[in-house]
Amino acid sequence: MPIPEEKQRNLQNLKVLITEDDPDADLLLCYFLDRTAGEILHARTGNEAVALCLKHPDIDLVLMDIRIPEMDGYEAVRQIRKFNKTVVIIAQTAFALAGEKEKSLESGCNDYISKPIREEVLLSMIDKHLKLLKQDREGE
Repeated sequence: MPIPEEKQRNLQNLKVLITEDDPDADLLLCYFLDRTAGEILHARTGNEAVALCLKHPDIDLVLMDIRIPEMDGYEAVRQIRKFNKTVVIIAQTAFALAGEKEKSLESGCNDYISKPIREEVLLSMIDKHLKLLKQDREGE
C-alpha cells in the first residue's frame, strides 16, 4: 500500500534512532523510513541508545527494541526520559505478551508496536505522535 503524500511530507527530514540488535530487523526499519527520514542513527544495545540520545538531543524519534543486550529497552527509555521528555519513543518487540504495551507506556514510551512490523502501521503511528508533539510545542 503506497504511503499518502501528506504523510510523507509530515515525516520528512526526521532524525531517527533505531535501537535494534537484529541486523535484519534494523534493515527492514531502514527500508520503511528511507523515503522519509533525513538521518538514521543506529544502536545495538540499551547503553548505546542512551549515549546516542545524550549526544544527539535533536533526535525526533526513537524506535526502541525491548529485548536488547546490556540494558533492556524499558530501562533505556527510563534513562532517556531523565534528560529528554519530548522525543517520540515507540517500543517494538517480537514478544507481544499480555501487559507488554502497558509496561512500555509506563517506562516512558509514547506507543508500542509488535513485530512483524507493517510499514503503513508504523508510519501512521509516527505521523500521529509527531502531529501531537507539534501541537504541544505550538501550544507552549
